[in-house]
Amino acid sequence: METMVRTDGGELWADDTGGPGGAVAAGPPLVLVHPGVGDSTIWDPVLPALAARHRVIRYDARGYGRSPAPTVPYLPVADLAAVLDHFGLERAVLVGSSMGGAASLGLALDQPERVAGLALFVPGVTGYPALEEASFYAELERFGRAGDLEGIVRLGLDTWGGAGGGTPETDPVAAAQLRGVLPAWFANVGHQRTDAPAFDRLGEITAPTLLALGELDQPVVVRCNEEMASRIPGCRLVRLAGCDHYPTLRQPETVARLVEELYAGAV
Repeated sequence: METMVRTDGGELWADDTGGPGGAVAAGPPLVLVHPGVGDSTIWDPVLPALAARHRVIRYDARGYGRSPAPTVPYLPVADLAAVLDHFGLERAVLVGSSMGGAASLGLALDQPERVAGLALFVPGVTGYPALEEASFYAELERFGRAGDLEGIVRLGLDTWGGAGGGTPETDPVAAAQLRGVLPAWFANVGHQRTDAPAFDRLGEITAPTLLALGELDQPVVVRCNEEMASRIPGCRLVRLAGCDHYPTLRQPETVARLVEELYAGAV
């Protein structure tokens, strides 16, 4: 069921499967939190498998997909908490990719009692300075000033989509995701705030955690993910060979299996 979730100064599009066969599923639901390189449709390849066994909730961050562009400053963690509040969820298993992984970690630190488990795929994390890539953002700004949107798509694929060949011609599905989120990238400038630093607090995570990295992802992201896994108590680190920053597009069956394994050990 689709709905709009009220947040502080805005709203988010969200969808709730309700559980297998439309019945409310037993156990905590899965909440899917998408990356910055795609919107909530990036979960489409894994959604049927997950929804066959669980209640699954996903949403679009502000400006992404079917959510209106932001008009006021906001924090991603606060929006994630607003989604849980809207659906009356005391606890959930969070499945976060990249930007969504960072928000999921933030909530696990801020409100640990609400996070039954964490399935993190190529996650970002606040407070890890090496992830700030000046060259990428300089190129992004240059293409933006020139109005060259296809240049931005090519830059994004070259940066994040190595497994698909790194071009729109070789990787049309990932290219479509990038084209779809470009308005959100621009709309969020000056509005999306960075959540509190989490990297140095990862040792405080109490939820069962799985972290899957893509071996073809950017080296700085791979190193960050390795360090994150080493800091999170009891974290299971999985290396996805042949995978870049788009695990749900590259290896959907593996992603669904890993989520199920994390869920089984968390509840």
